[in-house]
Amino acid sequence: MAAWKERGLRTLAALAAELVCETVRRPPVYTLTFVPADPDRRLQRGHNPAANLADELGDRWELPSPSLLERAAGIRPQRGLPLAERRRNVKGAFRVTERPPTKLALIDDVYTTGATVSAAATALRKAGARHVEVVTFARAVR
Repeated sequence: MAAWKERGLRTLAALAAELVCETVRRPPVYTLTFVPADPDRRLQRGHNPAANLADELGDRWELPSPSLLERAAGIRPQRGLPLAERRRNVKGAFRVTERPPTKLALIDDVYTTGATVSAAATALRKAGARHVEVVTFARAVR
């Protein structure tokens, strides 16, 4: 994960998508979207692993994977924060850029406490999505 996220090994997104497809059935949705990276971290990394994974899964599942969310700048990294602080940290952190379809899957690279995907899914539902499934590559165990 560190090589993919922090050292820019973007080719690992294809392998991650293959592994996801081996264990997760194609969700019954119209489109995929992804959790946007913090703008500063995206610049540092040069890519967004969640976006790369969404693109790879979209190819395999024959679904579009547009960017439907923006993330506010200045949100502290979630790493190392306890659950309550993670929830506060990302509350209101996401803005929908265009009306989402009613059924979609939200893609992220790592699921730790669910605070990030919950905040992103809340923004999507407020904008009109009725069914949001979450698909991630990894689950962090604490």
